[in-house]
Amino acid sequence: MDKHFLLAEAIKIRSKAYVPYSRFPVGAALLTKSGKIYTGCNIENAAYPVTCCAERVAIFKAIADGESEFQEMAVVADTQRPVPPCGSCRQVMSEFFNKDMQIHLSNLKAEEVKSVRVEELLPFSFQSSDMD
Repeated sequence: MDKHFLLAEAIKIRSKAYVPYSRFPVGAALLTKSGKIYTGCNIENAAYPVTCCAERVAIFKAIADGESEFQEMAVVADTQRPVPPCGSCRQVMSEFFNKDMQIHLSNLKAEEVKSVRVEELLPFSFQSSDMD
């Protein structure tokens, strides 16, 4: 699938973000290996620790729907540079995505796209095997 299609889906869902505190809407679109696209936007809460980022919303929706194999993800925000995921999202990505999966980061212009592998986002990530 064309990464620009995923970026467009992320831009669309961004408009549904609930961001009364940060006023920083983010959109994400996740393509599964089965061809489905799951979108997510950030959803804030007055108790900030329970806020959920766009990336995690999309991932959790897919997981809740029974998906377990993912192909690529796009993330956008109104930033000057391609928007980077936060540390919590990076950790969740490392749990559910293959280390070589592409994450496309951009802004609303979608002119500059930075495509990185999950492993590049969070090298030396904590894994379930570390608990053995």
